Amino acid sequence: MPADESSAAHGKGRPREATRTSRVLAPPFLAGPPVPGGLALRGRLAGTRQPAVPRSRGRSGSGSGPRVPRGGGVRRLYEQARRAWDRPLTAYYLILGAGLLITVLGLVMVYSASMIKALELSKPGTYFFRKQFLAALIGSGLLITASRMPVKLHRALAYPLLMGTVFLMVLVQVPGIGMSVNGNQNWLYLGGPFQLQPSEFGKLALILWGADLLARKQDKRLLTQWKHMLVPLVPVAFMLLGLIMLGGDMGTAIILTAILFGLLWLAGAPTRLFGGVLAVAGVLAFLLIKTSPNRMSRLSCMGVSEPGPDGSCWQAVHGIYALASGGWFGSGLGASVEKWGQLPEPHTDFIFAITGEELGLAGTLSVLALFAALGYAGIRVAGRTEDPFVRYAAGGVTTWITVQAVINIGAVLGLLPIAGVPLPLFSYGGSALLPTMFAVGLLIAFAREEPAAKAALAMRRPGVRWKTMRRRGKKRPSGER
Repeated sequence: MPADESSAAHGKGRPREATRTSRVLAPPFLAGPPVPGGLALRGRLAGTRQPAVPRSRGRSGSGSGPRVPRGGGVRRLYEQARRAWDRPLTAYYLILGAGLLITVLGLVMVYSASMIKALELSKPGTYFFRKQFLAALIGSGLLITASRMPVKLHRALAYPLLMGTVFLMVLVQVPGIGMSVNGNQNWLYLGGPFQLQPSEFGKLALILWGADLLARKQDKRLLTQWKHMLVPLVPVAFMLLGLIMLGGDMGTAIILTAILFGLLWLAGAPTRLFGGVLAVAGVLAFLLIKTSPNRMSRLSCMGVSEPGPDGSCWQAVHGIYALASGGWFGSGLGASVEKWGQLPEPHTDFIFAITGEELGLAGTLSVLALFAALGYAGIRVAGRTEDPFVRYAAGGVTTWITVQAVINIGAVLGLLPIAGVPLPLFSYGGSALLPTMFAVGLLIAFAREEPAAKAALAMRRPGVRWKTMRRRGKKRPSGER
């Protein structure tokens, strides 16, 4: 083939003006979108068919993107929420935020619910609030201290805390030293308006000591034998229960029994062993309730709607009245009617009823959501750790707070008998607030000890971030600015 024909065949002999003219004179319907290299134009001129881009028919008619399938927004929100829950610091922020919010809201409700009671006792209206605020300040220090302590130091405190608690619980039963409040001999007088209930610290002592004991036995692979699983955990727990029941505090005994069951469950107790301990505890509880007219009257007040001829169910019925009169959003903060002498213990055991009356269903559901978030975070910490002590301690604290909240709220709702236990972090009482805030700090410390959470917290330090930025800056090419 001649050279001119070969070059013409390959497009090399075509004049530049002809090529330019053909590009200019191309029909408008053949012109495609401006793609680099002119590939779209060459494909149109070559007769290739381009896929049509679907147009979305919105109300405005201006959109040209692809149509989004139905449910895509909900699915996207679900994926974002799931990724947020799976972040390493989720449990840390949930425990810290829920614990502080419950405490702050509890201070507000203690002030509102206790004002009339303080005036009845010829005290200033802020009397109970000031005592609770002081306890919250001390508890905040305990929370910060516990959250910064290493796990080894928590384990070292287990035995001294247990021995000190047992000593104080024995002092309660000594005449002249112990005090009786509402028929229960479980208080120590500290001077002035301050009192101490050692049985509240017994919950924390049992959790730390039992977690350390079970962790040591698990390291030695002794928990496969039922003797090592029960001894000495169950005898020590029964000793604490006996000291509590000498003072007549059935509610605290129920919480301590729940903590014992939680530790046995986490240790992997077989069903027969677990059922046996539960049966023994059930028989003892039945005998204690049957032999006490006061406890029998509390049991008979479940689900009643009338106070009765002798007024034995007065507190239970007026708790329901307070919740029912609150409506959706309540009567307003401080506008409760039941706290004006109608509802006994409005700032301690039945503060949830005053919350429902003043803040309505929205307020009570908010409190329930905060406790649910705290319980979920505690379960997550216990389930993701590889340290057996952390697993037992976190599970014990979560069992303690969750079961006590359920018992208190169930009694206010009339679903459970009135056990006389406060709502954790919410009700009035410094003896109950201090160990509970320390336990929340314990959960925060465990959440910080997770490897992923520890790495995420380390990256948030200013020094680490500045060093990381400097290292990234050194990797840039020399020609960039």
